[in-house]
Amino acid sequence: MADDKALQALSRIGERPEWRDAFVRQLIALEGQVDAPGVDVREELTGPLVDALFDDDQVIRKTLSNGVTFEFLYRSKIARDFVMSVPEQPDHAWEPMTSRLLVDLARRATQVVIGGAYFGDHAVLIAREVAARGGVVHAFEPNGEQRAMLARNAELNGLSNIVPRPEGLWHDSTTNLKLVGYDSFASAEAAEAGAADSFRTVTIADYLEAAGVDRLDLIVLDIEGAELGALKGAQPFLARPAGEAPDVLFEVHRHYVDWTHGLEATEIGRFLTGLGYSLFALRDFNSNYDLSGRPVELIPAEAVFLEGPPHGFNMVAVKDPSVFSGPRYRIVRDVSPKYLRHKDPKLHHPVGGL
Repeated sequence: MADDKALQALSRIGERPEWRDAFVRQLIALEGQVDAPGVDVREELTGPLVDALFDDDQVIRKTLSNGVTFEFLYRSKIARDFVMSVPEQPDHAWEPMTSRLLVDLARRATQVVIGGAYFGDHAVLIAREVAARGGVVHAFEPNGEQRAMLARNAELNGLSNIVPRPEGLWHDSTTNLKLVGYDSFASAEAAEAGAADSFRTVTIADYLEAAGVDRLDLIVLDIEGAELGALKGAQPFLARPAGEAPDVLFEVHRHYVDWTHGLEATEIGRFLTGLGYSLFALRDFNSNYDLSGRPVELIPAEAVFLEGPPHGFNMVAVKDPSVFSGPRYRIVRDVSPKYLRHKDPKLHHPVGGL
């Protein structure tokens, strides 16, 4: 009975935007007051309460500090933590350091391919950066609802240089796939041709050739285990020398990548280093967290602390590591790429503390 009344109360709050927003702010304030060492208060307490205020088909609108506006469906931790951002107008939608690094890399890019573009949380920021040079973001997102949100966010921000694509990036252009799982957690598996919700694959090289594009400056991949296949489909571009080959940002996850013998020994690590790339793990929150003014921390692939339960993080591959020199970057060693507020600060907090 008590649980039913609590859910009814949360439902009523969720129906009134002014009540809902005030309640969310109170919960955020509570996070800073709870003294619970080793407990992820957001995941175990405040986050589930905020989740109860929204439904999956609810469209939220939120504006960043730079004026970029996003609309998004409340269907993931990405949406929840964006709603719960501090400040209310943050400088990113998701993954603060990843967002900053991608904008930095986009400053020297014109042609960009994104696999797993979602609602455009990174694609829109990149597209704004490359637009002045006539740059284009080729944004692949097989999920039709999220691809529609991506197109909507391009329109909201006056961007005509995002090309939403329904294909899945892969090592060939002849496979049919389907998404298995929910929203941002969905991964791809083989499907029969013509099956409901199936989609075709395409290699990056085949797609760009058909589009008449002969250069590629940046690849961004978050496709739940399909990253290696997508990179194999871009090998003609990756094999080019420094100054012509694209920079690459991609996710690795213990569910899909066996890093028992270190990141350099993984298949994706060997593939990229064999083509002349240097690999770094990117330290970041898998959340929305204010890190403005902090340097981006990168860990050389051979010096990453990888212990703990199965987890994922982003890596960046470049042929000219000097792009990470200067005060905007800090090279660190023997720490985790996962920023976690409730874990050992020596391993999971930025150098110098949060």
